[in-house]
Amino acid sequence: MSTDQPPFGITICGIEELEGHCATGASHVLSILDPDYPVPEAFGQYGEHERLELRFDDIIDPVPGLIAPSAEQVASILAFGSRLEPGANLIVHCHAGISRSTASMTLILAQAMPEQPAEAILGTVLDIREKAWPNLRIIEMGDRMLGWDGRLVDAACGLYRLQIERRPHIAAMMEDGGRGRELALARRHAPLKV
Repeated sequence: MSTDQPPFGITICGIEELEGHCATGASHVLSILDPDYPVPEAFGQYGEHERLELRFDDIIDPVPGLIAPSAEQVASILAFGSRLEPGANLIVHCHAGISRSTASMTLILAQAMPEQPAEAILGTVLDIREKAWPNLRIIEMGDRMLGWDGRLVDAACGLYRLQIERRPHIAAMMEDGGRGRELALARRHAPLKV
């Protein structure tokens, strides 16, 4: 895998961790919230920054009563990421900092570093957030939009497989959470090499 570094600073976290990042000098924040969740109070301590707030549930297939990530929202993530200049400091958060945020960061990095292999992009996300499990729906849409021909999806499936091998209990959690499609794909892929 390549050792090239992203051209901007990166933090991935959950809502409960936001307050701990107030002093990092975030220039940009991608805030992914559940549809009815209040805006986190921690942002009042962040100082001046550009923020994109998106609201959708952490699902990969349609579920009655829940809001799935849309193509328009994924396009918004990519547009936001395209405005990052070298030296920017980006924080991406969702509820737990595991799925929606890591998928979004994957796409932002793939857009910023198109010369990197997909495995290196997912490896960088894993280095930043060791419990990463990127939302497959977001990855699938972003892969198509960016023209990665399924390479980001394949690398994400390799990451799922790696996480299952490292943390076997995660498979039951994902199955219970309606993420069986990710698990099925993971079983057909070799683990991500890190």
